[in-house]
Amino acid sequence: MTVATLAEALQPALQGGYAVAGLVCLGWEDMRAYAQAAEAEACPVILQAGPGCRAHTPLPVLGAMMRWLAESVSVPVVLHLDHAYTRAECEEAIRCGFTSVMFDGSKLSLEDNIAQTRSIVAMAHAAGVSCEGEIGFVGYAGGAGSKGTEPAEAEIFARETGVDAMAISVGNVHLQIGVDKGLDEDRIAEISERTSVPLVIHGGSGVPVAQRARLAKSTTICKFNIGTELRREFGAALRHSLAAQPDKFDRIELLKPIHKPLMIAARQIIRNISKPMVNDQDE
Repeated sequence: MTVATLAEALQPALQGGYAVAGLVCLGWEDMRAYAQAAEAEACPVILQAGPGCRAHTPLPVLGAMMRWLAESVSVPVVLHLDHAYTRAECEEAIRCGFTSVMFDGSKLSLEDNIAQTRSIVAMAHAAGVSCEGEIGFVGYAGGAGSKGTEPAEAEIFARETGVDAMAISVGNVHLQIGVDKGLDEDRIAEISERTSVPLVIHGGSGVPVAQRARLAKSTTICKFNIGTELRREFGAALRHSLAAQPDKFDRIELLKPIHKPLMIAARQIIRNISKPMVNDQDE
């Protein structure tokens, strides 16, 4: 059984100089490809259920699917609730078997964000579950703008909440199509100097691949969330499948050709920032 908490996946990454991919899932086809990609790379992975995914599929179903996949591979798999905005969402996810919850209080005042996050951390830890929080606000391409993380506030937030991982805003943007100019490495360095908690980059699809790899090795960034990059791969593969099989109507047949390209893309992402697990006998 390889179900893991976020802390169990990220603490070795923090010590070992690598990061773990937080792959945003929308359904069975992609989460299966991601779990199998992690197995093929012998690396841990974080399967993430965000608000869009949860609006389409109930949490009990998502939790059961993710747990089955985690138990089918030999590498650590984290079952992660992404961007929960209420305590009730986190409570439900924990009841449904998720091993990690992310409470997003980034739109709240610093005081309210700390107070609510601290309460959810305590609840999660009591259940043996990890908790990620966010300080600063990561904006959206074509939507709300970002508010960069202030290093001094990040220090206070990490210390007073006890989060297992801390999402920061350092030039990253959600739903970014194509590569952007990259992250603010000076701000990352200052946050890293002030905190010891694993850092998380949301909107990782817009970060240059070379910068992702370098920051995974040289900073306390231990988790890159990747969604748009893989959704684009899924969409391209689906369009190709539909064009190649114009007479097919069975969705299983139409979706079969998507698995291989999606798994290949996920393997490349995982390989870029992580490193294979070492067996005890090899140490």
